[in-house]
Formats: sequence, structure tokens, C-alpha cells
Amino acid sequence: MIAGPYFVLTVLGVLGTGLVAGVFCAFSTFVMRGLAALPPAQGVAAMKAINVTALRPAFMLVFLGSAVLSTVLAVVTFVLLPDDGTVGLLLGSALYLVGSFGVTMVANVPRNEALMKLDPGTAEAAAYWPTYVREWTMWNHVRMIASGAAAVAYVLALA
Repeated sequence: MIAGPYFVLTVLGVLGTGLVAGVFCAFSTFVMRGLAALPPAQGVAAMKAINVTALRPAFMLVFLGSAVLSTVLAVVTFVLLPDDGTVGLLLGSALYLVGSFGVTMVANVPRNEALMKLDPGTAEAAAYWPTYVREWTMWNHVRMIASGAAAVAYVLALA
């Protein structure tokens, strides 16, 4: 069984990846649907405001902190090769780093940056909005599943 500081790191990994999965789940299940139901100008304006507030310390600490914890857990697992939990720890780290953090950087952030350049009341914004909602939400589903699966893998590593 995993013990000591390694146990604490793994529990923090469970907590962080689980919290991120919860945030992404909220967006996938009702936030984006609510925004999509608004007229495009209002949806674009609301999402732009959300994107600004998402960069504040509360969420960034959990999101980036989970990436750091996942990296530390993977590195320590490779260095120490613990008898218990190796597969779960490496799988959890890979799921979060690739499926959550990586997808955010290559799929969601570029869409957010494109949206930020648009004036909500323009025809260009109205034309982009349905594509943005569809694609951003699809990639958010991936992030949600990957973050949740990472939390489960970490929990299984503790068992």
C-alpha cells in the first residue's frame, strides 16, 4: 500500500483531478447549454467574461496544481517504482496531463483566444458562436472524462 508523503501526494491528486472533473462536468452538462440558448451576442459576451474569470487564482491553482501533482506522481513513480499502485499512478498522471491539461492547451485555449478577439455584437461573432459552442463542448467532454478517469485511477492506486 502507498504510504507516507507519497500517499498524501496521491490523495491530493485525487482531490485536484476530481475537482477539475467537476468543473468540466458543470460546463458540459449545463453551462454551455445555457450559454448556447442565449442570443449569440449575449452568449459570446458571457463566455468571454467566464474565460477572463477562469484565469483567476482559485481555478488556476486547482487546474495547474493538478498538472504539477500529476507530473510529480509520474516522476516519483518512475524513480521509486513502488510495488503498489504503479499502473494506477502512471495511468492517472497520463490521463490528466494529456486528456485534461494537454487538450485544454491544444483545443480549448485556441478557441477561447479566437472568441476573445471578437466583438459580441458582430456578424462574425454570431457566425462563429455555434461552431465555438459545438467544438469547445466536444473537447470539454474529453477533458471531463479524462480528469474523472485520472481521479479514479489515483483512487485505485491507493487501494
